[in-house]
Amino acid sequence: MKITDVRVTKYRLGKLDRPHRNSILVSANKGLEFVEVDTDEGLTGVSMGAGRGRAEAFVRQLRDRLLGEDPMDAARVWHHMFTGWRKPIVKGDAIMSIGGVDNALWDLRGKALGMPVYRLLGGFRSRVPAYAAGGYYEEGKGLAELGEEMKSFVAAGYKAVKMKVGGATVKEDVRRVEAVREAIGPDIRLMVDANDAWTVAEAFRFGSAAQEFDLEWFEEPCWPDDQEGMALLRRKLSVPIASGEIEFTRWGFRDLIERGAVDIVQADPHLCGGLTEWMRIAALASAHHLVMAPHGNHYVGAHAVAAVDNGYIVESYAGMSPWQNEFLGGITFDDGDLILSDEPGLGITIDREALERAAGQAG
Repeated sequence: MKITDVRVTKYRLGKLDRPHRNSILVSANKGLEFVEVDTDEGLTGVSMGAGRGRAEAFVRQLRDRLLGEDPMDAARVWHHMFTGWRKPIVKGDAIMSIGGVDNALWDLRGKALGMPVYRLLGGFRSRVPAYAAGGYYEEGKGLAELGEEMKSFVAAGYKAVKMKVGGATVKEDVRRVEAVREAIGPDIRLMVDANDAWTVAEAFRFGSAAQEFDLEWFEEPCWPDDQEGMALLRRKLSVPIASGEIEFTRWGFRDLIERGAVDIVQADPHLCGGLTEWMRIAALASAHHLVMAPHGNHYVGAHAVAAVDNGYIVESYAGMSPWQNEFLGGITFDDGDLILSDEPGLGITIDREALERAAGQAG
C-alpha cells in the first residue's frame, strides 16, 4: 500500500449561537477541519485538523515527502515527517500539522487491519473516564447561570467537570469556583483552567484561596514558558498542577517533567506531534509515576487514554459543542465514561452531505 495524497479539508459553519471566551481568546465561529490521507488501495485515513486553521501550507510540504510511502511504517514515516528541516519545527504550527497527518495515518492503519486505534496502540481498556469542559465566560452569565450550566453536565451523567478561570479578577474567579462547587455538590470532581493567564504570584493567590473547594487540578496556572514558576506553584499549593496542552514533543515534556512542574500531563494528541509522539510522552510520564489527561477533543483523546496504563481521564466538549455530533456522530457515553467501539480506525464518521449543506447555508 502506498500514499497517493495528503490534504486538508475545511468547513466554515457560521457563528456560534452564544460566543464564549476563556482567559485569552473569544470563540465566536463554528468550523471543522480534517486531515485526510489517501492510498492506492482505496483506503483513506482521516483525523481532526491540528493546525488551528493554519495547517494547510505545511501539510502540502508534508505531502511531497509522503507520496509513495507505505503508511503502515509508523515510526519511519513519523521520522521522515519530523527530520530534515532547516528551521526548528519542534514548536508551533509545523509540529501540529505533523500531528494531524500522523493521526490520520493511525486511522488508516486501523482501517487496513480492521482494528480500532486504541487496540493498535496498546488496548489497555475499552472505556475511559471523561470530564465535561465548560464554564466559559459569556455575556449575561452570572454565578447562577454558571452553576446551572455545570449542573447540566452532571445531570447528563458526567462525574467530573471543568471550568475556566483567569478571565476575571482573582477574587471574582474564587467566587465563581465557590458557586460551582455549591451547585454540583461535594462528590463531583472539579477542575479549573486558567489558560496560562496569570503570573506565578497571581496564580498562587488564586490557588491558595480556591484550593479549599477540593479541586481535582489547577490547569495551566501561569505562563507556559515559566516551568520553574509552575514547579514553585506545585510545591506551594495542595492542588495538583496539570499542564502540557501547548507543550510539544517528548523533549519538551522531558523538561516539564524533570523540572517537577506537573502532576497531570496534558499532552494533546494533535498538537504534541500526533499519537506516535503521544505514546512516547506517555511512556516518559509513566516512568515518573505521572498520569495522562490529554487536552483536546475526545475523538482522538479517548483512543490515547484507552491505550495506556497511565491514562487518567479524557476531555469532552460534548456539552459545549453539541453541533459537532450532527456531522461526526458521538462516542457512546455511560455512567461518566466514554465507551470506545470496535469500529476500525478512529471511528470518525463524517456526514459530508450535511457539512456541505451547513457550509453553504453559512455562506
